[in-house]
Amino acid sequence: MTASKSHAQLGRAGLYLLLAGQLLPMIDFSIVNVALDAMAHSLHASEMELELIVAVYGVAFAVCLAMGGRLGDNYGRRRVFWWGVMLFTVASLLCGLAGQVWVLLAARALQGVAAALAVPQILATIHVSLRGHEHSRALGLYGAIGGLAFVVGQVLGGLLVSLDVGGLGWRSVFLINLPIGLAVMAYTGRLLPETRSSHPARIDWPGTWLLAMVILCLLIPVAVGPVLHWPWQCEAMLAAVPVLLYALWHVEVRQERRKAFPLLPPALLRLSSIRFGVCVAVLFFSSWSGFMFAMALTLQAGAGMSPLSSGNTFIAMGTAYFIGSLMTSRAVARFDKAPVLVFGCLVQMAGVLALMVTLRAVWPEPTVFNLMAATVPIGLGQAFIVGCFFRIGLSEVPPEQAGAGSATLSTVQQSALGLGPAISGSVLTYFLTAPHGNYLQGASGVLTMEFVVVGMLVLVTLAYEWRRRARRAALAAAAAGE
Repeated sequence: MTASKSHAQLGRAGLYLLLAGQLLPMIDFSIVNVALDAMAHSLHASEMELELIVAVYGVAFAVCLAMGGRLGDNYGRRRVFWWGVMLFTVASLLCGLAGQVWVLLAARALQGVAAALAVPQILATIHVSLRGHEHSRALGLYGAIGGLAFVVGQVLGGLLVSLDVGGLGWRSVFLINLPIGLAVMAYTGRLLPETRSSHPARIDWPGTWLLAMVILCLLIPVAVGPVLHWPWQCEAMLAAVPVLLYALWHVEVRQERRKAFPLLPPALLRLSSIRFGVCVAVLFFSSWSGFMFAMALTLQAGAGMSPLSSGNTFIAMGTAYFIGSLMTSRAVARFDKAPVLVFGCLVQMAGVLALMVTLRAVWPEPTVFNLMAATVPIGLGQAFIVGCFFRIGLSEVPPEQAGAGSATLSTVQQSALGLGPAISGSVLTYFLTAPHGNYLQGASGVLTMEFVVVGMLVLVTLAYEWRRRARRAALAAAAAGE
């Protein structure tokens, strides 16, 4: 872990301020979901453009995340946090004023960059400014809010669009960020201690650009390929992904040999726990964000639910998630991390199956109440999965590399969150454009994909746990032989 200089202890008010700053960018991953149908009518946006409105934010966030962490280490975390919140507030204003799709896309990308500046400073400030019980409590709140924000965004977005305050409609889901952002900016200097790294590191620009190219060459073809019937340009971009991944690995190895602080340190990627964490991130977070995107469109554009009703559908899931996140620490302490993760996967798979059956039974008139029983196990399972993600992923990382390990997993996590809507959007588009296709078939396709992906995660977890125990037994036998 990189040494840091701390000038003051982080008080409770400062912690709440950081969590408010965390809530802003986290909620913006999902708050737009329930506003998509209104955006489509207002801006004449296509399905492909709606996918990009959601995805471009996550991609910009992911690509710039490590850069944001380095800037905070080098120039002061409080300072970079303030600039990140300020830029996020400005970008939210631009989103709210956008009159064309391309303007909204550009503003969403700027929001992602701003979020990448602010979010890394939150966890780093908590880590270097708190100790003992206060540190553990702050990390618990950080994890709970990070996941709960996804569901809160759906509910809040539905409420804002339905209230239509001042005739703003969908624009209010962005403009609501302005008073919150201004309040956070006003109190940052008073409540947050200034901390920075004692050993500043350069930003890995080659790695950052190559990672951006990898994500874009995945995102663009997946988003536009089905709509454009897979032109050669989309196929060429997908074919370039393995080449770009090889180039990224080569650049990162060279950066590591030069001790230049690579974006994705190869030494960490050789650890089985980090590789497992990457698998969890790619499988789970892409399917999760895609599920939320597809369900919001299905409930509104397909079933005709209002934004408010669509958002309220996820209240039970959010409540279950919050309760589950409070139970995760005790469950891990009693049963260990891998069994808890497998349990979370099985519970979520049961919820997904229940939701598939329920949608078919109540279509075309789903309501908040007849979907509630199915969404509760989904939220509970998600809480256990997210709660174990960083715990397992960082379990083999040396303490002095914890910051780099966390940044690596977070980068992959945010990339997956950005790619998820594009993947699920493609599945929806496939079913909607098929003969006699409809949103119910599209939702069933997305839910089937979610079920299969979480099932794959169970197999990956079991394989990882088997290998971990075999390695531990071999080490114990070797020690006994000595």
